[in-house]
Amino acid sequence: MEAILQFLRQLPEYLKLIGPFDVLDMALIAFGVYHLFRFARKSRSGQVVRAVVLIIAAMVLANLLRLRVVSYVLNRTVELGFIALIILFQPELRRFLEQMGSGRIKELFVSESGGDDLERAITETAAAYADMSAEKVGALMVFERKTILDDMLKTGTPLDAAVSAQLLKNLFWNKAPLHDGAVIVRAGRIVGAGCMLPLSGNVNLDHNLGMRHRAAIGASENSDAVVAVVSEETGSISLAINGTLQRGLDRIELEELLRAELIPEEEGGKIVNSAAKLTSVFKGFRGDSANGKEDS
Repeated sequence: MEAILQFLRQLPEYLKLIGPFDVLDMALIAFGVYHLFRFARKSRSGQVVRAVVLIIAAMVLANLLRLRVVSYVLNRTVELGFIALIILFQPELRRFLEQMGSGRIKELFVSESGGDDLERAITETAAAYADMSAEKVGALMVFERKTILDDMLKTGTPLDAAVSAQLLKNLFWNKAPLHDGAVIVRAGRIVGAGCMLPLSGNVNLDHNLGMRHRAAIGASENSDAVVAVVSEETGSISLAINGTLQRGLDRIELEELLRAELIPEEEGGKIVNSAAKLTSVFKGFRGDSANGKEDS
């Protein structure tokens, strides 16, 4: 208690030593650290960052407890880990430098809302999927959320277009050059088409599921994206979220689920994701839970 009182008595003297440039210096560092963690959280490297923090915490604890062998191993791990981090974060670092060089560094720190575009994208997607379902035209769309999907985007053709039912039906027409890949939507706009998605590694999936559905599940397993699929064989509409597959949707159900997952709503002054309300809908819905053959 005495130490706290002593600190409080000396606090005015400490504050006198802080100048305006010191405040600016600390503010810039805090701003950079905050956005660095925010950027890492948006990317798939967020889990790597958490692992690094855990290793550093374990190293500090081992040093405090004087665990010499453990401390030695962890210290060597941290020293070599710097090079490993550069390799692991190579896509993020490259994207950062590309954005900086192109003068669009603001995009790294300012989140894209695209509220009106996203509303239109959901409505147009539901309309297009209803038509393609009736005509049994295969389709695969990925709605990006917090996880940046640049790795998948690089495998396809870059685009910058508003989502419309006519455009989607043209892209997925079976004679179109980009119909086999996925369309990626970011902030309500199409940013890529003909993109390749990672296949699911779940060995318990229904063997009748084709490549299109396995890719949809795989993309949802590797990111927080919402992936919508139309079966080319049956015309069935499905939605993949967090490795689960909801099948047999109609136009209204698809639109409601997309709206709930992609557009947060304000309740009681706080921003709440409506996805929590639909958690029970997806419980038990796995890729191997439905019957019937689905095409690729």
